Amino acid sequence: MRLRKEPFISFVALVAVWEVTAHFFPPFLFPSTLTIGKEILVILGDPKQVVSAIATALRILAGMAGAFVAGGLIGVWMGMSPRVERYVHPLLTFNQGIPALSWVVFSVIWFKSTEFRIWFIIAMTTLPAFAFQIYDSYRAMSKDLVEMTLSFRPSRWDKFRTLIVPSILPGIATAWKVNLGNVARVVVVAELVGATVGVGFELLQRQQLFDMAGAMAWTMVLVLFVVVSQGVVTLLETSLLRYRAQSERGL
Repeated sequence: MRLRKEPFISFVALVAVWEVTAHFFPPFLFPSTLTIGKEILVILGDPKQVVSAIATALRILAGMAGAFVAGGLIGVWMGMSPRVERYVHPLLTFNQGIPALSWVVFSVIWFKSTEFRIWFIIAMTTLPAFAFQIYDSYRAMSKDLVEMTLSFRPSRWDKFRTLIVPSILPGIATAWKVNLGNVARVVVVAELVGATVGVGFELLQRQQLFDMAGAMAWTMVLVLFVVVSQGVVTLLETSLLRYRAQSERGL
């Protein structure tokens, strides 16, 4: 896979703007990039702080996995049944309108376990995107392709494996990449409720100390996880959908 230079140039430009700004403001507002870099190295070199980063990563993956399974089933169910879609679609739209902070309040009232609270908040805020993306992908299936597949009288499993899964796979990949970006914002808020480890907890400690360099360092750690995770999803998408590129070259 060929790496493009544009993302690198954009990142360098952003760092340059921050560094210039840091020369005009005090360090507690805009610490230098060198200071932030040193803080990142301190985080990565401290086992206790590495545990916090890993804890947040596992919470994100666990919450999104639950939302993916539930949202995927709901999305396919809506695609297969217009009657179900008429009832469920408005509920998902309603869910999307509920702020993440409201889910935090609800989870505190409903659940005692801190870990389950965080899982619940992440799952509820990402489930609609999975359901809608997979539903839209299902509805976008070519009618000619569906009729051709049905002409072979496939079993339900064969229909699911050879028709439905390849059709909704692009939607699944898109939903994961979009939700990874969204959940990075949600998990920090979720970890403020009773968590004693995690990026959100660490950011709260830095806020109380007015440690801007530490706050930026932890933010960059979370951003790095999201970027790497999205890259992994993109690689899987490219690998699983390589037949599309081959068919395009054959045209």
